[in-house]
Amino acid sequence: MKALLEYLPLVIFYVVWKFADLYWATGSLIVTSALQILYYVIQKKPVPTRNWVFFGLIAVFGGLTIFMHDDAFLKWKVTIINEFFAIALLVSHYIFKKNIIKQFLGESLTLPDNIWTRLNFAWAMFFATCGLLNLYIAFNFELDVWVNFKVFGLTGLTFIFAIGSVFSLYKYMPQDEEENKNETIKPANNK
Repeated sequence: MKALLEYLPLVIFYVVWKFADLYWATGSLIVTSALQILYYVIQKKPVPTRNWVFFGLIAVFGGLTIFMHDDAFLKWKVTIINEFFAIALLVSHYIFKKNIIKQFLGESLTLPDNIWTRLNFAWAMFFATCGLLNLYIAFNFELDVWVNFKVFGLTGLTFIFAIGSVFSLYKYMPQDEEENKNETIKPANNK
């Protein structure tokens, strides 16, 4: 349910864009992002900081896109969000000595500190690269190519990078008890 709620504004944006235009789609993105926040308020749960950041950037850049009738503002928003995440990961680690990735995953995963640092850095570089890639596609290709990249390309890249991260951490994940028993109990060699 939570994953559906997270991607709902993006899905609605894409559907409205297909049947109307970018400006109606942008308006729907602003409204559905506001509804996400309202959902948390109604549920009496704290609104995640990420949702506030998304909504703030969507409201400002989406509002400018609609008001100025210029899609460049919306295109920049995607890059700004990705670069914000990259900078937040690096600043939190190097200045505040906190690893955001470890804070998110630390309860479910035990890793050596140097691996947490590498994972944090890898995600920071991933977000920075996505931001730059968005700029390139946004301002060198047609609008429909950019919208498809924004909706499907960035989502797909994030999914692939997340799967790659899991595979790279596999050797650090705890083994099942049954596997550990089989490895520790070896039959005696009777020759």
